[in-house]
Amino acid sequence: MAKDVMCEVNSCKYWANGNKCNASSISIVSHHGGSQARTTEETDCKTFESKI
Repeated sequence: MAKDVMCEVNSCKYWANGNKCNASSISIVSHHGGSQARTTEETDCKTFESKI
């Protein structure tokens, strides 16, 4: 498993200094509802929660 998860979305409540994600787990899904994403743009981070 990755030791550090990098994140540049500083509006997320899990964002930490140094562009690190401090969520206890990460959920990423495919736009197509399956596991056949072929590019970054075809995926979404479902772990995101707004700080606001």
